[in-house]
Amino acid sequence: MQGSDQRTMQDHDVIIVGGGMVGAALAARLGNSGQSVGLIEQGDAPAAPEGDYDLRISSLNARSLKFINASGAHLPEERCCPFRHIDVANQDGTGHSLFSAADSGMEDFGIFVENRTLQYALWQRLADLPGVTCYTQCAPISTLTTGDARLLELDNGKTLTAALIVGADGARSTLRELASIGVTHYDYHQRAMIINVETELPQQDVSWQVFTPTGPMAMLPLPGQRASLVWYDSDEATKAREQLDDDALKTAIEDAFPERLGKLTRIVARASFPIKRQHAKRYIGKRLALIGDAAHVVHPLAGQGLNIGLHDADTLAEIIIQGRDPGDYLNLLRFECQRRAANQAMIAATDSFHHLFTGAKPLRQLGDLSLHIAERIPFAKRMMMQQANGLNPFKRR
Repeated sequence: MQGSDQRTMQDHDVIIVGGGMVGAALAARLGNSGQSVGLIEQGDAPAAPEGDYDLRISSLNARSLKFINASGAHLPEERCCPFRHIDVANQDGTGHSLFSAADSGMEDFGIFVENRTLQYALWQRLADLPGVTCYTQCAPISTLTTGDARLLELDNGKTLTAALIVGADGARSTLRELASIGVTHYDYHQRAMIINVETELPQQDVSWQVFTPTGPMAMLPLPGQRASLVWYDSDEATKAREQLDDDALKTAIEDAFPERLGKLTRIVARASFPIKRQHAKRYIGKRLALIGDAAHVVHPLAGQGLNIGLHDADTLAEIIIQGRDPGDYLNLLRFECQRRAANQAMIAATDSFHHLFTGAKPLRQLGDLSLHIAERIPFAKRMMMQQANGLNPFKRR
């Protein structure tokens, strides 16, 4: 078992701070490979999902699903919705592109799943892994390196050591602050309203997004006649919609969203959040690494936030599993170089989409032209979608 020569001096090979989806996925993957892992979670273990679908919905692309499967976790099919088509258009229809999984050599693009369903499935897997210890209701208060280990002091009085400590504790990462790693910020001055709805029509295997000058409107399909709607707009317009009762909001949605959504039969739940970008100035330190939102927060319009976090975890896990020392600095540098380049490309892409479709009219016309061109060049569409799925578009399948 790798890392066993260090365990006489250390509590774990790797300690992960943050038991959300990305942190739990990394813990499960490493635990499944025989690593000794400690998982620090400020709250309690997640409860089993039941009842109405949660507002927090994410897409898992091909690479992310492969990583989840490698951890040994199993997602309940009844709470997951595969999607095989992505339809992107502007509001007046002058720009339009349809991406189909079959055209990209894939059975589907991935699935939509509730965050809580994914997190619960991962924690269920952790409970079956003898090498993983979960520490709940605690948080780090200090950290320092000592020799070949890093020490982590918790607010419950425990002090743990490991060859590597990983921060997966979100955009307001405590571990990142304790390691004195700064971030860059950008405010898009937009707000996204998420609305779970039930509809007269089934919303099964297509996800669509319509760009407007004030921001996109998106539909994420859920099992059955359910959907998660995402409505981007200014802070003022979104906050005004938040004050509407369910009947008034239903009318506003039916008036603004494309007819293909169909009539709404029920507003299930709603919430909103501001759209901001954030990027850590570095991903690593001495025997320390950041993944997921602790390292980067991107514009959600492409739905790639969770995926790139899981790709961070996937890359780091493979480097750890293949190496002898999880905290080896040269290996951490490899991780940073690979993931910073990929994440910076995603940040640039989402920034470009935002400014193209919500900027001045000449920019919006350029955005319309880009959709028009993409629709007519199958090879370009194939490359774009395989890249978005974390796959190598030049690899023969």
